Amino acid sequence: MRMTSELLRDPSPRMLAVAAGAGSAALLAGALFFQALGFAPCELCILQRWPHAAAAALAVAIAVVGFRRVLAVLGLIAALLAFAFAAYHTGVEQGWWAGPAACSGGLGDLGAVSPQELLARIRGAQVVRCDQPSWIFLGLSMAAWNAILSALLAGLWALSLRRPAR
Repeated sequence: MRMTSELLRDPSPRMLAVAAGAGSAALLAGALFFQALGFAPCELCILQRWPHAAAAALAVAIAVVGFRRVLAVLGLIAALLAFAFAAYHTGVEQGWWAGPAACSGGLGDLGAVSPQELLARIRGAQVVRCDQPSWIFLGLSMAAWNAILSALLAGLWALSLRRPAR
């Protein structure tokens, strides 16, 4: 018990990196759980998953081979990318900037198209919109929560790089 409390007070770089990767794995599992519940992901939601998958894989590598600075730097980059994608998605949801046309744009100038072209645009339109959150908790969308949690995970990765290896 005493050894456990010492580790929690002064965690090793390896422990910090594995914890950060486990956090990414948990966020990825949460996203998949929400998808299983019927919350279909948009294009930007899918984009946010890739850095979390990379960070989780890097943490597994660190758990297996031991702490390697290069792996932790890559984990930090992955967490920062997850944060950046989630912050961008949050901005799209809030209307701060435009999102990708495939999932947040309209159908264009409808007066300048033929009925056949309009029908083709409607059929090709993305069903899940990036600019409309499908779930909100405490006033924040999934993308906003992902941004906050990804920033915290990036902090863990950065902290693992500051600690001397044991």
